[in-house]
Amino acid sequence: MADLVIIAYESEAKAEAARQELLKLQKEYLIELGDAVIAARQEDGSIKLHQMVNTTLAGAASGGLWGGLVGLIFLNPLLGMAIGAGAGALAGKFTDVGINDDFIKQASSALGPNQAALCILVGKVTADKVVADMAKFGGTVLQTSLSTEQEEKLQAALKGA
Repeated sequence: MADLVIIAYESEAKAEAARQELLKLQKEYLIELGDAVIAARQEDGSIKLHQMVNTTLAGAASGGLWGGLVGLIFLNPLLGMAIGAGAGALAGKFTDVGINDDFIKQASSALGPNQAALCILVGKVTADKVVADMAKFGGTVLQTSLSTEQEEKLQAALKGA
């Protein structure tokens, strides 16, 4: 079962640096990430999400490819690619993978202007190594599905930064 952890940072840059560190740790097989989304509160109060995977771009690329192939059948691959890319981009825009976007926005509503939260869905983790590595970024745990004891240990490690 995966655990959800949402950590608030004082800036979007710090949250992005923490996410990049997690991605590096994933390459070292110390953590298994299901999703890692940054929710950044803008000056106007709105919350902007920075997903790990751009589903709109992926949809446009795959739609263009399939549209081009279908277009070859009807002897108009350019038109097929254009229609496929448009349909794929539209489908990708409305696709939500990983952590639910509405949930992230609701959970990040406590952020102040220009603050950001890193929302991660964690599968397997080598906790002692990952927490020690992530402590340098600081942060405050906003929400988690961890046990109370695990949450207290994580918060203590983050405060030690």
